[in-house]
Amino acid sequence: MTVPLTAAARPFSPAAVTDLIPAGTRVLALGEPTHGVEDFLDLRNELFRHLVAEHGYRSIALESDCLAALALDAAYVAGGPGDPDTAVRAGLSHGFGEYEGNRRLVAWMREYNAGRPAADHLRLYGADGPLETTGAAAPGRALLRLHDYLAAHLPAELLPDRAELDRLHGSDARWTEPAAALDPSRSVGRGEDAVRLRLLADGLAVLLAAHRPQFTAGAARAEETHWRAELDARTATGLLRYHAATAGTGPDRLNSLMRQRDLMMADNLDAILRREAPRGPTLVFAHNRHLQREASRIQLGEHQLQWWSAGSVLASRHDGYAFVATTFGNRGADDHPAPDTLEGLLTTLPEARTVLDPHLLATTAAGRAKPRVPADHTYFGLDPDALGELDGVVFVRDVPRQQGLFGG
Repeated sequence: MTVPLTAAARPFSPAAVTDLIPAGTRVLALGEPTHGVEDFLDLRNELFRHLVAEHGYRSIALESDCLAALALDAAYVAGGPGDPDTAVRAGLSHGFGEYEGNRRLVAWMREYNAGRPAADHLRLYGADGPLETTGAAAPGRALLRLHDYLAAHLPAELLPDRAELDRLHGSDARWTEPAAALDPSRSVGRGEDAVRLRLLADGLAVLLAAHRPQFTAGAARAEETHWRAELDARTATGLLRYHAATAGTGPDRLNSLMRQRDLMMADNLDAILRREAPRGPTLVFAHNRHLQREASRIQLGEHQLQWWSAGSVLASRHDGYAFVATTFGNRGADDHPAPDTLEGLLTTLPEARTVLDPHLLATTAAGRAKPRVPADHTYFGLDPDALGELDGVVFVRDVPRQQGLFGG
């Protein structure tokens, strides 16, 4: 017996979303099917305000540079001086600082924190590594900060010479060569200096982990500075791995880059959850492909990429992982889902925004629908066969055709 579509649907509200979330959830992952659509940012902001007010959430992690977001949180979200436009543009990577929804989020968090004790502040995190569309950042700054932290606590003979690290690294421009994204021969990631630097970075990370009891003893401030040092260690070693993958020439090169990025995201989120555990759960906002439980797949030209996402890795480590995917129906005047696709069937619902129970949805005609074939490369439809891997679905019937970097 086929269940009617309306049986799985409720008009959107933040409470309708949280009603679907299992008890004991420690991280709620909210995915988006494409970047740069303000409707999804507004939806996220509504949900986050509700989670803060009603469910004790005190942090949000975005698909953005982990180092830049940490600076934005410390210098602006926590109440420091500064121009909001400059702070958000510098603090959110991938051009995300240009979007009004992200600016409104940062402004609201700053306003919420005003007058509250630091222990109750909302925190903004970046889950992504320092990666941009055309490549990865240089590892030197994070690596040298890690060295300086260790040098302040450990005997000099345990550490490599800082000048050697600087020499091996060289200029940032060596690492950020845009042509390396498509031409492995332009990457320095497997050169003699990079291999030596990666070995030394790994040694520094081992020292940091092995001496954790020494570094974190005493005041809370010691925990904070050690957490930042761990972030620098993850970032430096992660970037060195990523650059080595960029220099790879085998058939698995592109898959390797996707794996490296999502593993960095999963490790960052793991650290955020451990840090935030005493204060409350965390909301994570990123692309559906980064947060889904099933293997992620992307067709990139002639290459069919497949890898385990940050969400799938995190879900394998934590029982309290919940994932809500968002999707849409019509985009602009000329991009409409076929009637026999999941999104096409959802456009028949009466509400402009709808929350759906994925397990009930799987028993409707939508559970037997065809996957949507995107009109271009800028978005991905939901897989009807993967509804059982979701904790919730939010459907937006109409979105505008976005402009700029993520425009179709």
